[in-house]
Amino acid sequence: MKPTLFVLAAGMGSRYGGLKQLDGLGPHGETIMDYSIYDAIRSGFGKIVFVIRKDFEADFRAKILSKYENHIPVEVVFQALDNLPEGFVCPEGRTKPWGTNHAVLMGKDVIKEPFAVINADDFYGRNSFEVIAKELSTPKNRKGDYCMVGFRVGNTMSESGSVARGVCENKDGFLTTVVERTAIAYNEKHEISFTDENGKEQILDPNTPVSMNLWGFTPDYFEFSEKYFVDFLKESINTPKAEFFIPLVVNELVTKGDATVKVLDTDSKWFGVTYAADRQGVVDKFAELHANGEYPEKMF
Repeated sequence: MKPTLFVLAAGMGSRYGGLKQLDGLGPHGETIMDYSIYDAIRSGFGKIVFVIRKDFEADFRAKILSKYENHIPVEVVFQALDNLPEGFVCPEGRTKPWGTNHAVLMGKDVIKEPFAVINADDFYGRNSFEVIAKELSTPKNRKGDYCMVGFRVGNTMSESGSVARGVCENKDGFLTTVVERTAIAYNEKHEISFTDENGKEQILDPNTPVSMNLWGFTPDYFEFSEKYFVDFLKESINTPKAEFFIPLVVNELVTKGDATVKVLDTDSKWFGVTYAADRQGVVDKFAELHANGEYPEKMF
């Protein structure tokens, strides 16, 4: 059974200042998603599912989906603030989405096979799709047999400012915890560093694995997520900025022994448009990748 690619495309780029998902950055106006989907198709994925907001559906279908429909089956689901479990009502005035794992839950009715989750506005590289497609295509005999691509932190930095990354700790190739670290940046010595909760600078080895939200799950993940989302809402529904993130659920499952997450290594170099100043660099990188033959002149 071919795995499905689940693309999280419901967010607005507040720091970037626009809808990053629809920005043409390639030589012929390709979006970052175009490269991810091209890489996914040639790595063996069999279906694409997008989660978007209903208010930009028309634009999305016209500019994005029309390109892919003759190449791979495509479905769309919608993330909405009021899509909550029975018994819960969205607080008045809430504007912030419920987070990445809430977005993942929107796919439960259309995804019945192993699936990978990606962000729409991140470039992951061909090798990362190859390694996760291979793992997801291996038959799973039990619940909670998951995986993730652990990018080397040195391959995920921005020259325009600090980044937030889920720093992964693992044992024997399996995840033990993901710790979200904010403000990871190059220090004066050009070392990769962050300040920990005690105000102390910590240096990260460039090969330290970090999560770039490239996860591999089987459909039982939806069952776990529904249960934990209820627990999350009981505690945090009235906290305006509280979000239900994928690492929150993964950490809980791993800690309780309900899941194992294999950490897959990749030599792919991540890049994306975190800040508006990143844009030209991304345009240049795509031009170089086409010039080197990594991508054809016309992908779709």
